[in-house]
Formats: sequence, C-alpha cells, structure tokens
Amino acid sequence: MSAIWKSYGATLADLNQLSKGTMAEVLGITFTEIGANYLKASMPVDNRTRQPYGLLHGGASAALAETIGSVASSLCIDTEKQICVGIEINCNHIRGKKDGLVTATAEALHIGSTTHVWDIKIRDEREKLVCVSRLTVAILKKP
Repeated sequence: MSAIWKSYGATLADLNQLSKGTMAEVLGITFTEIGANYLKASMPVDNRTRQPYGLLHGGASAALAETIGSVASSLCIDTEKQICVGIEINCNHIRGKKDGLVTATAEALHIGSTTHVWDIKIRDEREKLVCVSRLTVAILKKP
C-alpha cells in the first residue's frame, strides 16, 4: 500500500513545531511517529490532563484525538490551496488512566476530496485501550 501523505517531506520536528502556541503545546502533545498510513502522538497524564477524580480527562483525550486527526488530514491535502477543520468527533472512553503517558494512533478510514474520516485509538504504555475516537474533517478551499 502506498503512503497517503501529500506532504512527503514532513518530519516529526515540523509537526511538533506546529504545536507551538496551541492547545497541543499546553497539553504536552508530542508527535512521535509517521508511518506510511498512520500518525502517532503522545500526551502525558498529569495535572494538565486530569479531571478532579485524578483520572485522564475525557476532554483531554478528545483534544489529543482532534489534534492528531487534524494534523494527519493536513498531511493529505494541498496546503497551498486547502485547509482542514474538524466537524465531528466521537470518543468512547474505555479505561481510566491516572498517570504516565497515552499514545494516539490515527489511521484513515476515508480520504475524500471534501471530507476525511479518521479512526483514532488511544492506548497506555502497556498497549491497553484507553479511548476510541472517530474524527470527521472537512476539506475547504483556502480563503
């Protein structure tokens, strides 16, 4: 299977630079791996990402999923002519996590000319499933 990315030269350093000054930077999200058909990013479970009961906040998981899916979409478009924006996200929170690190893997379910749909699985250090998310992204003409 060939790579899905149009931005073939994108590096992890490039992707992590995109996070500067954004929610991703605040939450400590770091891009860790680019495969031919997937993207991975990690996020710490700490005081920035926990809810009052001491567990990983569902909103933080959703932010991780939206971040990785949106960035993955940006790698599949012509960024000179197009932008991508999330239009729907669903998250099923499977297991609680109190500390450590979670890693999200985004894989495309659909790469169309006007929408992309991403399957995103968030796992802990032991590869236990923490959250499953589906993100739909709209592909728009650049204003």
